[in-house]
Amino acid sequence: METRPEHLSVLLLTALWLAAPAMAQAVAPGRDGPPAPPVEELVAATLERSPSVAAARARLAAAREMIAPAGALPNPMVEIMLTDVAFPRYTVGTDEMSMIGPEVRQDIPYPGKRRAARDAARADSEVRGADLELLRRMLAAEVRTIYARVYALDRERQALGAAAELLDMLSATAASRYAAGAAEQEAVIKAQLEVSRVGERLDDLGAERAALVAALNRLLDRSGAEPLGTVSVLPAPSVPPQPWEVLAVASSAEVAVRQAAVTAAERRVDTARLDAKPNLFAGTAVGLRGRYDPAVTLRFGAELPLWRAERQRPMVRSSELELEMARAELRDAEATARSQAARLAAEWGRAERQITRYAQAILPQTSAAVDAARSSYLAGRGDFSTVIEDFGSWLDARTALASREADRFAVWAELQALLGEPGGADDSTGGVQ
Repeated sequence: METRPEHLSVLLLTALWLAAPAMAQAVAPGRDGPPAPPVEELVAATLERSPSVAAARARLAAAREMIAPAGALPNPMVEIMLTDVAFPRYTVGTDEMSMIGPEVRQDIPYPGKRRAARDAARADSEVRGADLELLRRMLAAEVRTIYARVYALDRERQALGAAAELLDMLSATAASRYAAGAAEQEAVIKAQLEVSRVGERLDDLGAERAALVAALNRLLDRSGAEPLGTVSVLPAPSVPPQPWEVLAVASSAEVAVRQAAVTAAERRVDTARLDAKPNLFAGTAVGLRGRYDPAVTLRFGAELPLWRAERQRPMVRSSELELEMARAELRDAEATARSQAARLAAEWGRAERQITRYAQAILPQTSAAVDAARSSYLAGRGDFSTVIEDFGSWLDARTALASREADRFAVWAELQALLGEPGGADDSTGGVQ
């Protein structure tokens, strides 16, 4: 029996659509190279290698080194004393009033000043420690967010790879039917146009992904062109029960920084107030008088704070104003934490609802629309434009789902930065596929 070209095109298109579900599920393992490391492995590597973390650690260590010196006594002064009754004639040893010898003087801060200085230096080191924790959380959130964006691009690239093969066959089928007089030339042109658009998007994805990987490599302190591997799955994030506002204020690293800054400002106020108190000094000298017995001199004294109004009092007022500023910044940080918690709660709820909507409604609906368009076209009742349009919706739905999963993971990453690490992501399960 003779098989006409239009029959061949129908058989080819039927085979194409029978194979489409398997092609569109995913690209075969290993097609896009080795898998990317787990995201938490990249987070740990970033916190270990990041130059900014190393710099923050050095600042913290330097601040801690300054605690002991802040409360140390000033170095003593050693002088040589000469008392000569008949100066410039040297009479030491011939006149009992003339003498020469060493004198030692020790400045002694007013009681409480040394302790206050140590407390202020310790408070400054706690600010540096809080800054380090804030930086670590921000870097972890940045790595997780970049990883999620790469995941969305890789999922779209996989879908486009399958779609390109599918469109190539659609284009060949449309051309075959057109040659047999069973279809219009419009179908051939539209199929070829869709192939070109898929190629355009794949090029864009490559550039976008390269930029994200370069940003990740900067955080990891390695070459910008270092490959990442395919991100085919995201860990399933888990979050604590809502509401999060109280927990956010209690756990926020930014609030901790501001609290430490308030404590440091309070210690500086204490130091400035004590600085208005006069310092003391003590000294002793031994005068050698030759054939006469040595003469011992003891000294004790105190500063005269004659210029307190010009020096110490403005310093006290300045430190009190800095304390007022630190307290205002703490209130602002607490308000910001509450606002962030409320925003993240809204974004988390939206992401969850959208993922559910795509998985349970939009994906099945686009698949049903494609099946219906295919059946109508094969039966000669539909047109090729409908097939292409429904196929585009089917592809967009899968791309959008990956983007929604990335959005949810980015929200979780920001929430982790706000609330801290308890309640992480389970690497053993993926998102909605």
